Amino acid sequence: MKRNVLIIGAGGVAHVAAHKCAQNNSLLGDINIASRTPGKCQAIIDSIRARGNLQQSGHLQAHALNAMDIDATRRLIRSTRSDIVINVGSPFLNMSVLSACIETGAAYLDTAIHEDPRKVCETPPWYANYEWKRRRECKDAGVTALLGAGFDPGAVNAYARYAMDACFDRVESIDIIDINAGSHGRYFATNFDPEINFREFVSTAWSWESSAWKANAMFERRKDWDMPTVGTHTTYLSGHDELHSMSQNLGVPNIRFWMGFSEHYINVFTVLKNLGLLSEQPVRTARGQEVVPLEVVKAVLPDPASLAPGYTGKTFIGDLLRGSKDGRPQEVLVYNICDHKACYDEVGSQAISYTAGVPAVAAAMLIANGTWDIGEMANVEELDPKPFLSLMNRMGLVTRIKDGQGDRVLNPEEDIGFECEARTRAIAR
Repeated sequence: MKRNVLIIGAGGVAHVAAHKCAQNNSLLGDINIASRTPGKCQAIIDSIRARGNLQQSGHLQAHALNAMDIDATRRLIRSTRSDIVINVGSPFLNMSVLSACIETGAAYLDTAIHEDPRKVCETPPWYANYEWKRRRECKDAGVTALLGAGFDPGAVNAYARYAMDACFDRVESIDIIDINAGSHGRYFATNFDPEINFREFVSTAWSWESSAWKANAMFERRKDWDMPTVGTHTTYLSGHDELHSMSQNLGVPNIRFWMGFSEHYINVFTVLKNLGLLSEQPVRTARGQEVVPLEVVKAVLPDPASLAPGYTGKTFIGDLLRGSKDGRPQEVLVYNICDHKACYDEVGSQAISYTAGVPAVAAAMLIANGTWDIGEMANVEELDPKPFLSLMNRMGLVTRIKDGQGDRVLNPEEDIGFECEARTRAIAR
């Protein structure tokens, strides 16, 4: 059994992950949080203690770390005796942190594909450009590396795997739908790191259609969805991490990702882009200073963590699968509804961070328990989804399924043998 966790990052998702690790420290042991700004790590620890979110008395410690420094990361893993590293820092860190884990034998998990800060929207499949090149090293070292273990990617991969196994003989399409029906009350803000957020949308929107990659312009394809609880919202076809593994691992000819955007968001985004303010390439000011426009925009926008206290409304994220069962057409929706205010009341975050952080800790618990400690690299859809979904149900992210039999809570396993504190919140019906 693996114990002791090192969380890399101190943003909104790291905040949630730390709280959830603390709520389950009888299994996960010591909790260490590391980033370039240890003061932010300490603030997370202080919030855990203030909210009484330690399951039992235990070790919490903040550390200063430049996670691009593989040697420093390796030393910290060893000095903290961490068996599991939860990488919820910038995607720019993935390959460095993964290297440190391979060298120390610590299990690795992240919530997004690696990105090269000098490149935007590389040619698919993105995992094959970076992480998948290290598969052999992980297997030879016996290191468990779970990729994309947040919500999207992560939970949506497990939704697809579960529905394909339980509800279909053949699946023709998977539409992943992500709608934030909440309001933060600010003129303009992003729900997570603005730099990462904008990089997703400034270039080509890739989709997997007819078993091939299809390129679209961002905001080119629009679709309105009427979803449970949140109602009808406009979404746009977007490229997203999970498409790049699910397209290779599931054998489904059509996989698309749709994200909800307001007209206001699109208008502001378009102005920033057309002015060149979303460029990752440096420019020189009239005073001779070199600046990166995207970093300037990030600096003037609200910190995503600051949105949490006043956030209201709910999020919807789910998979709509279409195919056949026993020769008949079949349609199944597997989804989650998350409430911004309830997330803030529990851990001091908004629902966007909550939905990414909870699955990462559920995955860490499955590594600690041995269920997902596989000694090699894998994406979530390659693993048994039932213990993952069952554990998330108990940790605050309840999965629902809507099919020909109605709309109900999905309970793939009634008891998975964990001593984790049940903090499941009621969700809107």
